[in-house]
Amino acid sequence: MWYDVQTQEVKDKVKQLVKEGRWEFVNGGWSMFDEAVPHYEDMINNMMKGHEFLLSEFGVKPRMGWQLDPFGHSSATPRLFAEMGFEAWMFARLDWADKDKRLAEKSMTHLWRPFSKHFGN
Repeated sequence: MWYDVQTQEVKDKVKQLVKEGRWEFVNGGWSMFDEAVPHYEDMINNMMKGHEFLLSEFGVKPRMGWQLDPFGHSSATPRLFAEMGFEAWMFARLDWADKDKRLAEKSMTHLWRPFSKHFGN
């Protein structure tokens, strides 16, 4: 919605920044779906809507997923993001005990396996 109300000059500047690799879109959904849409089909449609816009307007597809402040993390999310082609996913909420353990072990970066055994290695 922000982009739609900008002048053509601002839109051209944003397009130039994207082209130069100085502006990158993260996630790219219409909204952060965990707070706005509760069902996986809605999650997919939300991301598809945003990704279609970014591809048609800027010729790019996001490589990173994010959830800044959702109310818990579903194991469906990393699976859906992986199938969308994301290379990584960042999130903010983590159980304090898990966070303390990971900080002590220097293991904050980790591979979250999706719920389905047939996906991934």
